Amino acid sequence: MAKVVYSRHYNLGFWGFERFHAFDGKKYGRAWKELSTAFGKRLSEFHIEVDRPATFAELELVHSSDYLSSLYNSKVVAAALEMPPFRHIPNWVLRWKIMSPMLWACRGTVIAAKAALADGLAINLSGGYHHAKPNRSEGFCLFSDIAMAVKQLRHEGVLEDESIIAYVDLDAHQGNGVCYQFLNDPHFRILDIYNKQNYPFFDDTATDRIDCDLSVRSRCVGSKYLEILRTNLPKFLDDSAKSRLPSLGIYNAGTDVYFKDRFGGLRLHSQDILQRDLYVVEQFRIRGIPVVMLPSGGYSRESYRLLADSVTELLQRY
Repeated sequence: MAKVVYSRHYNLGFWGFERFHAFDGKKYGRAWKELSTAFGKRLSEFHIEVDRPATFAELELVHSSDYLSSLYNSKVVAAALEMPPFRHIPNWVLRWKIMSPMLWACRGTVIAAKAALADGLAINLSGGYHHAKPNRSEGFCLFSDIAMAVKQLRHEGVLEDESIIAYVDLDAHQGNGVCYQFLNDPHFRILDIYNKQNYPFFDDTATDRIDCDLSVRSRCVGSKYLEILRTNLPKFLDDSAKSRLPSLGIYNAGTDVYFKDRFGGLRLHSQDILQRDLYVVEQFRIRGIPVVMLPSGGYSRESYRLLADSVTELLQRY
């Protein structure tokens, strides 16, 4: 049975937060409420609670200690969040209201990865911070939960050091941080469909690391997007399995591809996103590859509903 990982601690922000950024910091709770309406008491059968936030000691597997120390400077956090006014906010407030929910999400991704290995499919309702680099944060991503999950599971022996990881990033923005985290790891294979006319621009180091680079132009519509996905994903997964079957799939399922999302620049509608998510998970599962799904970016007011719709259908199917 598929699992969904969620904690009330995921929701971030404070009074006035939305005035500085289009991100809906409460979308995780809104998505959970949608799931509660859809499943009622049955939701407890799918749910895994998060026991605690990730620690900085655990994050040192993927981030330098100097970088983690720099997050005690509000200017550094404000720059990563792209919220200049936040440089004036006391750092303890940012740690409490912004960083702490992200640390809970990082722990949730680790738990979801383990649940996927046990049950075939697990969805963390937060996480997917794909812009966080080993020594730098950007793009609303302070910590690399994706790299932390892989490297912690390898460190614990849950995954072998040479196990193949198949990573599929369908957020509208190129997952540059993940590329840097696994820059010299040939066992971590990357497929990325992203808007090449959007942030992050001109990061050749990141794009050169992508194994299957499927960049598209702004205003790409759902039919074209899905055609690219269906043409390339099966081959990517089969190529990844040539030496040995991937031990884990990671699906970064950004909803910022939605046509009403002002930051994505793409033109997918709700049914396109649902089809996309069902197809990706299906391609992993028919090959016997366990997969963890993460919500990543999504800045429209409908983002929580798009996430909940896909998760509802996946829980019903798997």
